[in-house]
Amino acid sequence: MADDANPPERPRAEPEIIPPDRSRGAGQPPWRTSWGPYGSRQAYGTQRVYVTRLGPFGFAVLMLVLAALVALIFIVIVGAFLLWIPVVALLVALAGVYRFLRR
Repeated sequence: MADDANPPERPRAEPEIIPPDRSRGAGQPPWRTSWGPYGSRQAYGTQRVYVTRLGPFGFAVLMLVLAALVALIFIVIVGAFLLWIPVVALLVALAGVYRFLRR
Protein backbone atom coordinates (compact mmCIF):
# COMPACT_ATOMS: atom_id res chain seq x y z
CA MET A 1 0.00 0.00 0.00
CA ALA A 2 2.90 2.37 0.67
CA ASP A 3 4.02 2.17 -2.96
CA ASP A 4 0.77 3.51 -4.48
CA ALA A 5 1.18 4.21 -8.18
CA ASN A 6 -1.48 6.98 -8.17
CA PRO A 7 -0.89 9.33 -5.22
CA PRO A 8 -3.51 12.05 -4.65
CA GLU A 9 -2.92 15.27 -6.56
CA ARG A 10 -1.76 18.24 -4.49
CA PRO A 11 -3.64 21.55 -4.80
CA ARG A 12 -2.10 23.89 -7.38
CA ALA A 13 -2.81 27.04 -5.37
CA GLU A 14 -3.62 28.00 -1.79
CA PRO A 15 -7.30 28.77 -1.16
CA GLU A 16 -8.09 32.44 -0.70
CA ILE A 17 -9.54 33.31 2.70
CA ILE A 18 -11.99 36.18 2.33
CA PRO A 19 -12.68 38.07 5.58
CA PRO A 20 -16.28 38.88 6.54
CA ASP A 21 -17.84 42.11 5.36
CA ARG A 22 -16.83 45.04 7.56
CA SER A 23 -19.17 47.64 6.02
CA ARG A 24 -20.97 48.74 9.18
CA GLY A 25 -22.14 52.19 9.99
CA ALA A 26 -19.76 54.68 11.54
CA GLY A 27 -19.46 54.20 15.26
CA GLN A 28 -21.47 50.96 15.31
CA PRO A 29 -19.96 48.30 17.59
CA PRO A 30 -18.80 45.10 15.86
CA TRP A 31 -21.25 42.91 17.81
CA ARG A 32 -24.29 44.86 16.62
CA THR A 33 -26.05 43.61 13.52
CA SER A 34 -29.15 44.46 11.53
CA TRP A 35 -31.16 41.61 10.03
CA GLY A 36 -33.79 43.60 8.19
CA PRO A 37 -37.52 44.10 8.71
CA TYR A 38 -38.31 40.60 9.98
CA GLY A 39 -35.35 39.93 12.23
CA SER A 40 -33.61 41.34 15.22
CA ARG A 41 -32.37 44.90 14.97
CA GLN A 42 -29.64 44.32 17.50
CA ALA A 43 -27.99 41.17 18.66
CA TYR A 44 -25.52 41.68 21.44
CA GLY A 45 -24.87 40.64 24.95
CA THR A 46 -25.23 37.28 26.62
CA GLN A 47 -28.44 35.32 27.02
CA ARG A 48 -28.94 32.47 29.45
CA VAL A 49 -31.20 29.47 29.24
CA TYR A 50 -32.10 27.90 32.56
CA VAL A 51 -32.87 24.19 32.51
CA THR A 52 -34.18 22.42 35.55
CA ARG A 53 -35.29 18.90 36.35
CA LEU A 54 -38.97 18.13 36.46
CA GLY A 55 -40.32 16.96 39.75
CA PRO A 56 -43.23 14.54 40.11
CA PHE A 57 -45.80 17.36 40.12
CA GLY A 58 -44.30 19.02 37.03
CA PHE A 59 -44.16 15.70 35.20
CA ALA A 60 -47.82 15.01 36.08
CA VAL A 61 -48.88 18.44 34.80
CA LEU A 62 -46.86 17.93 31.61
CA MET A 63 -48.50 14.54 31.02
CA LEU A 64 -51.97 16.00 31.67
CA VAL A 65 -51.37 18.75 29.11
CA LEU A 66 -50.08 16.20 26.62
CA ALA A 67 -53.08 13.93 27.22
CA ALA A 68 -55.44 16.89 26.77
CA LEU A 69 -53.82 17.77 23.43
CA VAL A 70 -54.01 14.17 22.22
CA ALA A 71 -57.68 13.95 23.29
CA LEU A 72 -58.49 17.23 21.53
CA ILE A 73 -56.85 16.06 18.29
CA PHE A 74 -58.68 12.72 18.54
CA ILE A 75 -62.04 14.46 19.08
CA VAL A 76 -61.45 16.74 16.08
CA ILE A 77 -60.56 13.80 13.83
CA VAL A 78 -63.50 11.66 14.99
CA GLY A 79 -65.82 14.66 14.68
CA ALA A 80 -64.70 15.27 11.11
CA PHE A 81 -65.29 11.60 10.32
CA LEU A 82 -68.72 11.55 11.98
CA LEU A 83 -69.70 14.68 10.07
CA TRP A 84 -69.42 12.79 6.78
CA ILE A 85 -71.68 9.87 7.82
CA PRO A 86 -74.98 11.80 7.29
CA VAL A 87 -73.62 13.31 4.08
CA VAL A 88 -72.78 9.89 2.64
CA ALA A 89 -76.14 8.50 3.81
CA LEU A 90 -77.94 11.38 2.08
CA LEU A 91 -76.02 10.77 -1.14
CA VAL A 92 -76.86 7.04 -1.04
CA ALA A 93 -80.55 7.85 -0.44
CA LEU A 94 -80.55 10.35 -3.33
CA ALA A 95 -78.91 7.77 -5.60
CA GLY A 96 -81.61 5.22 -4.64
CA VAL A 97 -84.42 7.71 -5.33
CA TYR A 98 -82.83 8.72 -8.65
CA ARG A 99 -82.57 5.06 -9.71
CA PHE A 100 -86.18 4.40 -8.66
CA LEU A 101 -87.49 7.41 -10.61
CA ARG A 102 -85.48 6.55 -13.68
CA ARG A 103 -87.43 3.33 -14.32
